[in-house]
Amino acid sequence: MCTNYAAARRDYFLKHYGVLPPDDPWRLDVYRDYAAPIIRRSADGSRESLLAGFGMVPRQRIPPSVRDYDTMNARTETVATKRSFSRPWKDCQFCLIPAENVYEPRYPPLPAYGVPNYEAALRAAVRAKSERWGIHLASGEPFAVAGLWRAWDDVEGPTSHTFTMLTVNADDHPLLRLFHKHLQPDNTPNEKRGVVILRPDQYEDWLSIIDPEVARTFLGLLPADELATEPVPRPPRTASGPA
Repeated sequence: MCTNYAAARRDYFLKHYGVLPPDDPWRLDVYRDYAAPIIRRSADGSRESLLAGFGMVPRQRIPPSVRDYDTMNARTETVATKRSFSRPWKDCQFCLIPAENVYEPRYPPLPAYGVPNYEAALRAAVRAKSERWGIHLASGEPFAVAGLWRAWDDVEGPTSHTFTMLTVNADDHPLLRLFHKHLQPDNTPNEKRGVVILRPDQYEDWLSIIDPEVARTFLGLLPADELATEPVPRPPRTASGPA
């Protein structure tokens, strides 16, 4: 799953995504509820870009009594049934999320079973802190994550928009399975997830889908040799300026 990513810069939009960027600036380092650009199908059938909040349900609309309610990612296995995502999914409110890097935590690998001092080595690996790594295209080109968007009407202001990234299982992916915690608190394997990255020749078809079941044919992971990764230490929150 992804809760932090680098949004594409303004100068990539027309050349790579075939649309002018939003008028307002955005931060390149995107976290929950930050306004970031998405691209969707407009009412006249063309592509349009706009700023939307990262996370389908904004923090201010979540009751204070509800904790750990994260809608930055939508599991493709349950997206059609989860209340936060089902209506945009059924209404085919698909979008492109322009990005240059997706950031994930990487932990030390678990020791092989049977190595000397296995139990101690396992405890040390589980307690170890993660490093922030970037995942991007090996070509260095910007890319688009497959997403869903929705609108929020506000009686006291203009309509606002939010979005979520679609994720799939990555347990068997040779690269993406290296990220996130390896074990759950009860020491059972933790499921690995990855965001769906679309190829440029898929952009138009993704935005044109009118049957959500057709969308499932797009939901896969790029081969490991098309991706590249490296450590990217987290900068101060104030270091990322507008695009």
